[in-house]
Amino acid sequence: MTDNIYSGLGQLGQSSSIPASPEEAELERVANPHTDTLYLARFTAPEFTSLCPVTGQPDFAHLVIDYAPGAWLVESKSLKLYLTSFRNHGAFHEDCTVAIGKRLEGLLEPKWLRIYGYWYPRGGIPIDVFWQSGPVPEGLYVPDTGVAPYRGRG
Repeated sequence: MTDNIYSGLGQLGQSSSIPASPEEAELERVANPHTDTLYLARFTAPEFTSLCPVTGQPDFAHLVIDYAPGAWLVESKSLKLYLTSFRNHGAFHEDCTVAIGKRLEGLLEPKWLRIYGYWYPRGGIPIDVFWQSGPVPEGLYVPDTGVAPYRGRG
């Protein structure tokens, strides 16, 4: 009998509450069974929310996270809980977007990672934030995000 590779996961298949903050959120990873293959994994969070650190008003974004896995994959339930933990977190758009990218890069050590933060306008100005860990690996197919640039009423 072999060891269950998922036995160390604390959230998968369990009742889990929303972490109080991104710092308290536990991101989990699992072994990538295809480390010899260059491929892209994409997570899309079209209803991401955080709080403006100045006004306390909610900010909304459509996040797209692309990564080329190395030895690890992010466990999706832990990612969902981590992203949800920003709901009561006060930070500027740039900080939220880059912090998520850096945390995932540190956890997963991917061949490549990019996060796209398409923030909805408040005060009339949309802010789009993009961060990546380095150049796109040669031969990696990165499809368009499918998120249209903000056009207002146009």
